[in-house]
Amino acid sequence: MLELGWPLALLALPLPVLAWWLLPAHRERVSAVRIPFFAEIVQATGGEPQSGAVVMRRRWIQKIAAILVWVLLVVALAKPQWVGEPIVRTEAARDVMLAIDLSGSMDYRDFPDENGSLVRRLDAVQRVVDQFIADRDSDRVGLIVFGDRAYLQLPFTRDLATAHDLVELMNVGMAGPRTAVGDAIGVAIKSFETSEVDERLLILLTDGNDTASKMTPVNAAEIAKLNNVEIYTIGVGNPGATGEDRVDFDTLKSISSRTGGEFFEAVDETSLQEVYRRIDDLAVADVRTTAWRPRKSMVHLPAGAAILVALSAYGVLLVTRRRPEAAR
Repeated sequence: MLELGWPLALLALPLPVLAWWLLPAHRERVSAVRIPFFAEIVQATGGEPQSGAVVMRRRWIQKIAAILVWVLLVVALAKPQWVGEPIVRTEAARDVMLAIDLSGSMDYRDFPDENGSLVRRLDAVQRVVDQFIADRDSDRVGLIVFGDRAYLQLPFTRDLATAHDLVELMNVGMAGPRTAVGDAIGVAIKSFETSEVDERLLILLTDGNDTASKMTPVNAAEIAKLNNVEIYTIGVGNPGATGEDRVDFDTLKSISSRTGGEFFEAVDETSLQEVYRRIDDLAVADVRTTAWRPRKSMVHLPAGAAILVALSAYGVLLVTRRRPEAAR
C-alpha cells in the first residue's frame, strides 16, 4: 500500500499559480537599436507604437514539462513510501526458570512410568521436562541444576533446542551427591535480576530433602517473595522412602506458600505431566504482541521522473528549434 510520509507537502502544488497571479511579471532590460524612422515603419505595417516590451512566447511542450516537473517534485517532497503487510512479533511477559535436582537421591528407583515400571526419579523428570520445554512457544526458559551447590546451566533464552539438549545431558551426581535446595532458589533469584518482565516463575523439581544449602530453603523463599519470584514446587519420589532417599514435601509446601505459588506431588509420570498443565493454567503468561509494517521509501521514483521529463523536454526543444534560413 502506498502512503505519504509528509502529505502536507501537497499543499505546495498551487504555489506556481498563486505566484503567476500575485507576483509582478519579470522585467529585464536588453540592448536595442534605435532608428529615426521607427514611427514610419510601424505606420507602414498598420500597427501602433507602444512601450518597448517583448513578451516571450512559450511553446506548449515547455508548459506541460514545467507542470509535470513541479508536480513530481512536490510528490517527492511528500515522501511517498510503500507500506507492506503487518509483521507481528509476540513476546512473552513470563520468564520460567527450571531448577532440577541432580543429587544422589534422584537416582532412587521409586517413580512409576506410564507402563507402571519403576524408573529413576531423574529419568521421569527429564522426559516430562523435555515436553514442558517444547510447549514454551512464547516463554523464555532458563535451567538450574543443583546438588552440593547450585549452578546456572542456561540463562533465560528462547532457544528451546539448546534447553532440550542440556536436559538430555543431565545426570545424577554431576552437581554433587547432596541437595542444596536453598542455594538453587538463591541462584534463581539472582538470574531474575536481569529479567524485565513481571511474571517471574521458578519451578523447583526435587525430593525436598535439603542437605547442603548455606541458606535454608524457607529463608531463600522469603527473599524470592521480596523479588516477586513465584515458586512452584514439585515433589518427586515416594513419601515412604527412608534415609538419604527420603522426601521432604513439608519443606516444599512451605516454600511455595510463602511465594504465592503452589506445591504439587508427582507420584508418577502421568501426574507429573498434569502438574505442568496446572501450572500453565495457574500462572497465565502476559503475552505482549508488537506489530509494524515494513516501509520502503519511493522518493527516488517521482524525483527521477522529474529529471527525465526535464531532460526530455529540453531535448525536444533542441531538436525542433527553428534554424535560420541559409543565405541566398
